[in-house]
Amino acid sequence: MTISDTLPLQKILTVSELNHLAREILELSFPLFWISGEVSNFTRAASGHWYFSLKDSAAQVKCVMFKGRNAYMDFIPREGDKIEARCTVTLYEARGDFQLTVEYVQKAGLGALFEAFEKLKNKLAQEGLFDKALKQPIPKHPTTIGIVTSPDAAALRDVLTTLKRRNPNIGVIVYPTPVQGKGAAITIANAIDSANQRQEVDTLIICRGGGSLEDLWQFNEEIVARASANCSIPTISGVGHETDFTICDFVADIRAATPTAAAELASISVVELQQQLSQLRHRLERRMDTWLQANSQRLDFLARRLISSFQQLENQALQFKQLQNRLIFAMQQHLQKHQQILMQFKSSIEQLSPHAVLARGYAIVESDGKAVTNSNQLKIGQEVRLQLHVGEAQANIINKR
Repeated sequence: MTISDTLPLQKILTVSELNHLAREILELSFPLFWISGEVSNFTRAASGHWYFSLKDSAAQVKCVMFKGRNAYMDFIPREGDKIEARCTVTLYEARGDFQLTVEYVQKAGLGALFEAFEKLKNKLAQEGLFDKALKQPIPKHPTTIGIVTSPDAAALRDVLTTLKRRNPNIGVIVYPTPVQGKGAAITIANAIDSANQRQEVDTLIICRGGGSLEDLWQFNEEIVARASANCSIPTISGVGHETDFTICDFVADIRAATPTAAAELASISVVELQQQLSQLRHRLERRMDTWLQANSQRLDFLARRLISSFQQLENQALQFKQLQNRLIFAMQQHLQKHQQILMQFKSSIEQLSPHAVLARGYAIVESDGKAVTNSNQLKIGQEVRLQLHVGEAQANIINKR
């Protein structure tokens, strides 16, 4: 950003506008950087903030380190100390003071370590050891948690106290190792490898308490980083304080600000479980109440449609009576119909009967048991039988034509 980018032509600034613009330009122009110098005019205010100056043989600059940052320092700078500070440039607008906002300080002479730190960090990052795709989820309900740290470390006591407070049912296995001093990086890596080979824990915490860059350096060694990367057990790195970062933090599946925070990430609190169970119970009760209410209404609706067994029997008896009457009526209709047909058949038969013909004065002439229908069947003098409507008679043929 340049002044021409922010100011229109012929703009007359107030002092506040000038200082505000200068602060914005300074903060945008200077990213986070390191500076070294000698401490001068150190003051620790009642608020907890640190105010001091950094100087060399030719110049000095005012600095402020706020309480939220200096609370994690393991030493307090004194007059004449040579230090290195990680900071940003700003301007205190109220007084127009150019100053540095310090994020972290360390004793001078650690530049080589930071250079080695950045070199290894870039190398491992290019190899993909920090990729998010490689990160494993931390088990939510572990039965056993492993801890890689020194048996005498305060960090171990913090982790054990936190785990016992949150969930005393979780088992703990400690993989002891020195966490500081010459050769500690090898023993830390061996402890991680041992836990990985034994496969007896669900989560592995790698931790130690706060300290200087030199104190934490064992967790910046490549051997520790590769052991953590090769571990198939989900790992949590809890090394140092919140402002401390190590290579182990970047390789681990998740970083915790402190060992205590690592224990909290690795375990679920019994209180939280009870709260979750209570919430689930309430949800289940609400769903059951809703279900019962809905089905009670449905049951009431169906009950209104139901009738008693006596009512059902009465209805069925009534229906049976109606069916019986209908059947009787249908049978009577059917019988009458067939009676009419029968009478018609009877009348027709009677009209066609020989007896009906005989009743009108006709007779049946029989000879040798057969009806005579032609005069050629008869002979003069032949005896025949006459079948009358009532009775019969014998006759002789005296003539035929």
